Amino acid sequence: MMGALNYDILIQGGGPVGLACAAWCLQKYPEAQLLLLDRNPVDDADLASADTRGIALSHGSKLLLDTIDAWPSECADIHRVHVSQAGRFGRAFMTREELKQDALGHIVRYRDIHLALRQALRAIQVELNQSRSRFLWLHIDSNVEPLDITAKCIVHAEGGLFKKQDWVESGRDYDQSALVGLIEVENAAPHQAWERFTAEGPLAVLPSHYGANILNLVWCGSPESSQQRLNLGDADFLAALQQKFGSRLGRFLKIQDRRLYPLGLNYRKEITHGNEVWIGNAAQTLHPVAGQGLNLGLRDAYLLSEILAETFSNAAVEQTPSRLETTLAKYAKSRKADRTTTIGLTDFMARVFTSNLLPIVIGRGLALSALQWLPPVKTALARQMMFGRR
Repeated sequence: MMGALNYDILIQGGGPVGLACAAWCLQKYPEAQLLLLDRNPVDDADLASADTRGIALSHGSKLLLDTIDAWPSECADIHRVHVSQAGRFGRAFMTREELKQDALGHIVRYRDIHLALRQALRAIQVELNQSRSRFLWLHIDSNVEPLDITAKCIVHAEGGLFKKQDWVESGRDYDQSALVGLIEVENAAPHQAWERFTAEGPLAVLPSHYGANILNLVWCGSPESSQQRLNLGDADFLAALQQKFGSRLGRFLKIQDRRLYPLGLNYRKEITHGNEVWIGNAAQTLHPVAGQGLNLGLRDAYLLSEILAETFSNAAVEQTPSRLETTLAKYAKSRKADRTTTIGLTDFMARVFTSNLLPIVIGRGLALSALQWLPPVKTALARQMMFGRR
């Protein structure tokens, strides 16, 4: 039986956002008294065959993760993005040269970012052996009885996928599912991402680290049609995809590892309450149309770690409940603009780009054309996607 555990900071959740928050807290304040509760297995080998879907990470997220040496060794860089709508006018093309960046974004497997962060946190843990840190990374089983834990600050980083979360406060069900997989094509352009907006939702073909001609597929549609596509034989699936996407990549040759994920928006109106704070998917779950979910969560974690490190490193100031509540309210205020903009933009795109009303169809085409012919607008949107709003 484990005795009572008393810590300054308790992080609940050992996914990427929770791990990153713990690593940044310890990096910024090595003497932190921090407890991380993780329901994932201790052994990395148990995660090696876990979620292999490709996740879009912005270049801003890469710069943040580089600060703790948590960037995966295998990833695919995006240098160019082509956006269009199927069967309608309007398109936009964006390049890294326009934005003077090394890349517009990166595609990594979810399991790789998860494992890279676990390894980075272990490396920090080894370094802390010589400090006054009191850090405990505890792997727990949902079947064991609750632990006796007290903490001055509780960070909720228990993410989860839409419809698998135990909270619903505000948001919407888009009545869509995302079919993801790996697609082999005939004529891929290296480092290029494609996004086609269809009548049912976005259809994205993204780079992968498996090679130039093997790409990540994200095909959004109604739950019924997505399930039907999942059940199709490979030849029929490839034919349906070819008809919907077109011939820009030549022939679609092979599909593998098809999976379905329901899509929706959950978000908390208030991300702090007393001494508790919610970050990542515990604070907001987004549609993948703009690839912003994990990026927003990592920005949550980084900025929260800054304010917590500053707070608990100030030994001259007693950390009373009221003072911590004020500190967390300051954090929530600092995140408001980025959260509101990112949630609003993602929700707008998810809804507007699935409408078939003629005025909206025309408006979409005009908006994409405006992006192409008004570089300042395109640059502002791209920078929001890459770095968030500050």
